[in-house]
Amino acid sequence: MRIGILTSGGDCPGINATIRGVCKTAIYHFGMEVVGIHSGFQGLLTKDVERLDEKSLSGLLNMGGTILGTSREKPFKKRDLATDMDKPGEIVRNIQELGLDCVVCIGGNGTQKTAAKFADMGVPIVSVPKTIDNDIWGTDFSFGFDTAVSIATDAIDRLHSTASSHKRVMVIEVMGHKAGWIALYSGMAGGGDVILIPEIPYDIKNIGDTIIYRLKKGKAYSIVVVAEGIMKGDKKRAAEYIAQEIEYETGIETRETVLGYIQRGGSPTSFDRNLATRMGGHATELIVQGKFGRMVTWSRNEISSLPLSEVTGKLKAVPEDHDLIIQGRRLGISFG
Repeated sequence: MRIGILTSGGDCPGINATIRGVCKTAIYHFGMEVVGIHSGFQGLLTKDVERLDEKSLSGLLNMGGTILGTSREKPFKKRDLATDMDKPGEIVRNIQELGLDCVVCIGGNGTQKTAAKFADMGVPIVSVPKTIDNDIWGTDFSFGFDTAVSIATDAIDRLHSTASSHKRVMVIEVMGHKAGWIALYSGMAGGGDVILIPEIPYDIKNIGDTIIYRLKKGKAYSIVVVAEGIMKGDKKRAAEYIAQEIEYETGIETRETVLGYIQRGGSPTSFDRNLATRMGGHATELIVQGKFGRMVTWSRNEISSLPLSEVTGKLKAVPEDHDLIIQGRRLGISFG
């Protein structure tokens, strides 16, 4: 068999480990030929591909980013009026001309949606979920999330010392547009006093009362962890707004830190390397078994898969009865 592999959307720790898992399993175990597609679905439009072999897969396990490059090309979004190109049709033709028996798509929610549409057109597709936000429905965890949480937790740990020294409130903003998984996990692991996520409405007065209460109890500083998506479309950064409001409500000097893209870069954790390796290997198994139109999943400590049709159009949000939230409230942590 001859398979293609692409990475689409934002970069994420563990992508290269997944590429390695797919390709080494395909080449060594199943004797397949593997074609790397550059720049996501854009590479299928231009036939920008290269053959991947043992040498090109060397050193990928701990490498950040993606050796194939990525783009946010969405072929189904709109027709190219300048060229009147039927992008989905062109991609299908190019897949056939390249002689690909299957295409492995590594990406987030947008990629899963695109992959599902190609699957509906009869294209042999297998996908692997990729996002630090951990918001892809159907999988308990996606690779990249553990690394992002580790980076955010380390940053929170470091802010404790400076907040303590200056007796300030420190607000740290982490990624998570629509889901607050990173804020919840890193906030709990880093000893945050207030954790704000998009799924739970907040009242700034409640946050101010929490900080004042801590001050009266002899707690001279507080750590506030916020997901970037709590502003619901407001152009102002979440950390900046929350810091200003806290200072207004409490009169306590407050500073903000935006962690930003550092959460998406660098070497993946050991957990993410192993998860990516297992997911990549399972994707190749699905191809051999002829189980196309499916996304690899990690559920209840087992690698499995789901039909792409069940995954698309859904978002895995943090439930308000999540055990970390329940336990956090028991510890006196405010969720707004």
